[in-house]
Order: sequence, then C-alpha cells, then structure tokens
Amino acid sequence: MNITVRRSNISPLVIALVAVMAVLVGYLGFAFFSNTGQLGSSRANIQSVSQMRILATQLPGLSARAGKGDESAFVELGALKEEMGEHWSGLQDALSEGGDKSIIGGFAAVWHDAEGSITTLDETSETVLFVNNVKTRFSKNHSQLQQKLTTVVEALLTSGSTADQVVLAQAQLWRLERIRSEIDQLLAGESTAVTAAKQFDRDSKLFVSVLNGFKNGNPALEISQITAPATRTTLNDIAQLFSVVSGSATEVAASGPMLVKMGRARDALWSGSPALLEQAARLDDYVRALSSLGKLNGAQLANYAGIFLIIGVTLIGLVFYLGARSRLQKTAETNQANQDAILQLLDEIEGLGEGDLTAEVTVTEGFTGAIADAINLTIVQLRELVSRIVDTSEKVSGSANETRSTVVQLSGLSEHQAEEIAGASAAINEMAITIDQVSANAAESAAVADRSVSIANKGAVVVRRTIVGMDSIREQIQDTAKRIKRLGESSQEIGDIVSLINDIADQTNILALNAAIQASMAGDAGRGFAVVADEVQRLAERSANATKQIAALVKTIQTDTKEAVSSMEQTTAEVVSGASLTEDAGIALSEIESVSTSLAELIQDISTAARHQSTTASHISKTMNVIQDITTQALDGTNRTATSVGELADMAIEQRESVSGFKLPDQGFPQHPLKSVPFASTTKTDHSTWLDKSVSEAGTELSEPETPAGDAGAALVMEEPFADRTPAHIKQTLEENSAAMDEIDFQSTDFEPADFEPTTESTDTSDEDTAGLDAAPKAMKTPFAAELEAELASIDLDEFDLEPDSPVKNQS
Repeated sequence: MNITVRRSNISPLVIALVAVMAVLVGYLGFAFFSNTGQLGSSRANIQSVSQMRILATQLPGLSARAGKGDESAFVELGALKEEMGEHWSGLQDALSEGGDKSIIGGFAAVWHDAEGSITTLDETSETVLFVNNVKTRFSKNHSQLQQKLTTVVEALLTSGSTADQVVLAQAQLWRLERIRSEIDQLLAGESTAVTAAKQFDRDSKLFVSVLNGFKNGNPALEISQITAPATRTTLNDIAQLFSVVSGSATEVAASGPMLVKMGRARDALWSGSPALLEQAARLDDYVRALSSLGKLNGAQLANYAGIFLIIGVTLIGLVFYLGARSRLQKTAETNQANQDAILQLLDEIEGLGEGDLTAEVTVTEGFTGAIADAINLTIVQLRELVSRIVDTSEKVSGSANETRSTVVQLSGLSEHQAEEIAGASAAINEMAITIDQVSANAAESAAVADRSVSIANKGAVVVRRTIVGMDSIREQIQDTAKRIKRLGESSQEIGDIVSLINDIADQTNILALNAAIQASMAGDAGRGFAVVADEVQRLAERSANATKQIAALVKTIQTDTKEAVSSMEQTTAEVVSGASLTEDAGIALSEIESVSTSLAELIQDISTAARHQSTTASHISKTMNVIQDITTQALDGTNRTATSVGELADMAIEQRESVSGFKLPDQGFPQHPLKSVPFASTTKTDHSTWLDKSVSEAGTELSEPETPAGDAGAALVMEEPFADRTPAHIKQTLEENSAAMDEIDFQSTDFEPADFEPTTESTDTSDEDTAGLDAAPKAMKTPFAAELEAELASIDLDEFDLEPDSPVKNQS
C-alpha cells in the first residue's frame, strides 16, 4: 500500500522531468543530426573527388591497353566512364549553388573531351579486337609457316627447280614477315594505318596466289606446278595455317579508318590525362575547403549530449525500478502455481512410463490443462494401437503357420512332379532314339529310290539322244539321195552336151572336107589351106572319139546313180523303222521314270515324316527338361517361401511380445500361446507317403479348379516371384518348342502316316533295304509296275556309257 502511494506521488515529477529532457534531447538531436548530415555530405563529396582522381590516373594505362587489343581494357574503360559520370553528376548537384564556376567548368571541359575519347574507343572496340584476334592467331602459326616455307624452298633447290621458282618461294618468307609488320602498323593506329591496310590486302592476296600457283600452276605469274607429294602436303599445310589471315583479309583491310580513329582517341586520352588529373586535384582542394567551413564544435556538443543523457537515464531507471519490483511479486506467485500444477501432472502420468495405459490425467484450468488433455488423447490412441498390434500379431502368426503347412505340402507335390517328369523325359528320349532309327532307314530307302530315278533319267536321256541321232541320220540320207538325184540329172545334161559336141565335130569334119576340096581345086595357091583343112579334120575326128567316151562314162554314172538312190530309199525306210522303235523305248523309259519318281516321293514322304517325328520328340525332350528345371526351381522357391513364412511367424511373435508390457483398461493382456511351427526339410519318402495318403483321402480334390480364399493369397504369393524369375533361356526354349510343335501340327495335316507301314527295326543289308521299299503304298503294287521293275532290272547301263552312282553302303 505504501509503495502505491509513493509511486503516485513521484509519477508527476518523473513525467515532468522526462518531458523536459525529451524536449532538450530533441533539440540537441536535431542540431546534431543536422550537422552530421552536412558532415556526411562533405565526406561523400571528398570521397567522390578522391575516387575521380584515382580513376583519372587509370585512364592512360587503360587507353594504351585498349589500343593493343586488350578486351578487358575496353570493359574497364566503360565501367570507368560510368563510375566517373556518376561521381561527377553527384558533385555537380552538391556544388550547383554558390560553387566556383571556373573550377567546375574547367573540370567539366576536360572530362567532356576524355569522355568523348572513351566513347570513340568503345565504338572501335569490335574492329580492334577482331584485328588483334587475327594477329594473335597469325602469331601462333607464324613459326610453323616459316618452317614449312623453308622446307618448300629446300625441296625446290633439291629437285632442281628453276631459279625463278626458288626466288618466288623465298619471297613468300619475306612477304610473310611484311604481313606481320603491316598488322602491327594497323594496331598502332597511326596515320599510316590506311596505307598499311592497303599493302596488307595486296600482300595477303599475292601470298595466296603464289601458294595456289605452286599447287596448281599459274602461267600468268610464270609459276610451275609442284608435283612432289611431300611438297604438296606441305603446301596444303601452309594454306591451312595461313587461312587465319586469308579468311579475314577483306575485313582487316577495311579496318584502316577505324583503327586510325582508335589511335587518335587513344592519343587524346594519353595527352589529356595530365590536364584531367590537374583539374581533378583543383576540384579536390575546393571540395575539402568547403567541407572545413561547415564543421561544428563536436566536443561541446558531446558534453551537452552526455549531461542530458545521464539525467534522462537516471529518471528512466527510477521509473523502471519501481515497476519491476511490482512485476516480480506477481511473477513469483504465478510460478508457484505453475510448479504445483506440473508436479500434479507428473504424479498422474508416472504409471504411463511403466506401460500402464489405464491411467487418466486430470484436466485443470491452468496452463497444464491443454497438456493433460493431449496426454489423455495420446493414451486413448496408444490403447487402440496396442490392441490392433495384438490382434494383428495373432492373425499373422496363425496365417503364417497355415501358409507354411500348405507350402510343405506343395514342396512334396513338386518333388513328386519332378520324379514323374524325369521318368517321362527318359521315355521320350528312348522314343526319340527309336524314331531316329526309323528316320535313318527311311533315308536309306530314299537314297535307293533316288538312284533308281537317276538311272531311269539317264536311260531316258540316252533314248532321247538315240532318237535325235536317228532323226539326224534320216535327214542326212534324204539329203544325200537328193544330191544323187541331182547328180543323175546333171549327168543327163552332160549327155545332151556331149551329143551337141558330137554334132559339132561331124559338121566340122564336113567343113574340113569341103575346105580340102576347095584347096585342091585352087592348085598351088590353096596348098597351105589344104594343110589346115587336114588338121581341122583330124581334130574333128578326135573330138568325136572323145565325145563317145564321155557318153559311155555318163551312161555308167547314170546307172550307178539310180542304184544309189534306190539303196538310199531302203536305208531311209530302215532308219524310220528304227526311230519308231526308239520312240517306243523312250515311252517305256518315261513310264519307268514316272513310276520311280512316284516311288521316290513316297519314300521321301516316309523319311520326312520320320524326321518330323524325331524333331518333335527332341523338342518334347527339351521341353520336359525345361519343365524339370522349372519344377526344381519351384521346389527351391517353395522351400524358401516356407522359410520366409516361418520367419514371418517368428516376427509376429516378437511383435506380440514387444507390446506385452502394456496394460489395457478393463481387461488383462490376452496371453494366447503363439508358437512357430518349425520347418524342416522332409525326406523324399515322407513326401511320397504324404502324397499317397493325401491322394487316397482327397480323391479328386487335387483336380478341383477352385481354391479357397486363404490358399488363393498364398498361391499368388508363390506364383508371382517364380513367374518373374524364370530364366531367359528357359523362356526362349519354350517359345521355340511351341513354334516347332505348331509347324509339325500344320505339316501333319498334309501327311497321313496311316497310309504307310514303316519298319521299326534298323536294317543292315541291301535285301532289307529292298524290303523297306516293299513297304510302299499298296496302290503301287500293280502288274504294270511289276513289269516295269523287271524291265528296269534287265537294262544294261554299260551300253549307254553311263557312270552309275556309288552303291548304297550297308550300315552296320
């Protein structure tokens, strides 16, 4: 009560003091901050001027670096320009009122010129960087170009090239150095840069022209083509290295004016830097002088501020002391109440830590009420959770034991299935061996049939050749008869001509007699003519005798010709008769060939069917092996599943035991005995005994398609992993066997084995091969076929000069 009265007496005084202090402190604060603002502005101006002086000192170096093609120098110049502009703009605003116009105007003029030069450098930056890039790349290749050009010169000297050719190659070295010097002149930015650019254009083009002349020849430049492979390779390398210049020659040649502009801007910055530094120094001195005029007495201001702060802190401390003492009393009372509530809460939840879920916490109006409510909710949820865990553990344990029992039964069935599959595989293998023997016998029969067909084919070929020969002989005889007839006709014409000659000889003889008579009548004058007449008469007589002999010979020829024609006609008739017989023989052989072909096809069908049966048996055997592997894997998987189910049951028991320490309300913890049925590998005899017993008791239950709900879940658990773990080679084998069986089923629709009577035992002798042939369809056993078979056996193949196939070898 005293404290309250005292505080009420002191409060107006404290308030008045605080108000006075606030007014004084506010006034001093205003003065302090006003002066501080002026000082801050002055310091900012001084820092700006100092930074401008530093930036001005960097301009000459950056301009020189930019002129040499340093890309970073252009970036730094741009940043310097922006920073200098910002500082100068701020100073202009600060010094706009009452400033020295001469100092401000002097710096502004110098900076304007420098800013223009920087802008010019920035405009020419792309050209400078491009030319500098060409120079850098050219400098990297320069030494290699010199070496390779020297190699070309030495090669020309060694090969005995002309002096002009060598001089041109040597000039390439000088031209290379000149191009390098011209690029340096361009980057220097002097007034000669334009001339250097033009000279660079000419030299680079001439270098390329001479280089191409060495490669391809150039009559205009009187350059001969170099054909040496090694030298041409070097020339190609030179062209590749020089492409950094030749590919940019046009752009470099056009850069002369821009580089001159760059050089002037660079020189302007370099020459104007001292003036810029001088103006910056004057501006710095001016700004510092202005800053010194506006300073206040900081020590006096600090004393006043300290006195008023002490007074204010004393008054405020007194007020806070009185209020804090009252708050501490209230806080102590509140803490004691909270401590009592916390102790009560701890006493009520002490049993919860020992697993007693029957406890409940009292909910109060204090700050522990919300905590107690949350704890009660947690206890209820824990009760439900523990109850669910207990129930789930019992169900899982029971289901696991039932599943493990089912898995043990499946394991026995799988092992029995594996035994049955092994027996079936052995039987199928024996069947495959027997089918292979049948296939071998059918193959031998097919070989014999093929040989018969071959013999019949060759006999038919021989007969056809004989028929062709007989036809040719007949045509030749007929042609000869025609020629002989024409010869008889010609001899008849010769006889006519001989008669004509004989008539001429008679007339000549008469004329000779007349001439002799006339000569004798002429006396001595016709004596010479008489001699001629005598000679003509003798010649006529000789001609008459010759014609008589020719006539006798012609008659003889005509007689022989008639006899030859008659003989030819008889021969032609006999040839026609022989050709008819040969055609009959060809027809018979064709029938033999047809029958043999049919027999061979039937035997081939038997062989094909046997091979298909052998292939089918082989595929079935492989499939049974795959099924046996799958069954073995299923057995292993079943055993692993049984083990896993046992582990699951053990885990359920462990889970049940883990919550056995909790105590639930209104009921004790159910103590159901949960025991894991141990799984042990049963022997083969146990599986067989159990299988026989289950079959005898269940009857047809194993074949029922329906599965109980509980077993269905177990079946799914077992089937899915093994379906996924089937090896790839087993899947492939099953697919191949399925495709092969489909093909065999398709082919079996066209081939009916019931029509054949194949032998089941392997034969070793040719008699048994013949017996195999007798197993052909009964439709072939006709009298006509028997006659053809006997006729085929009577054929002597040696008459036709054939080469029979090798005899069928007996298989032991």
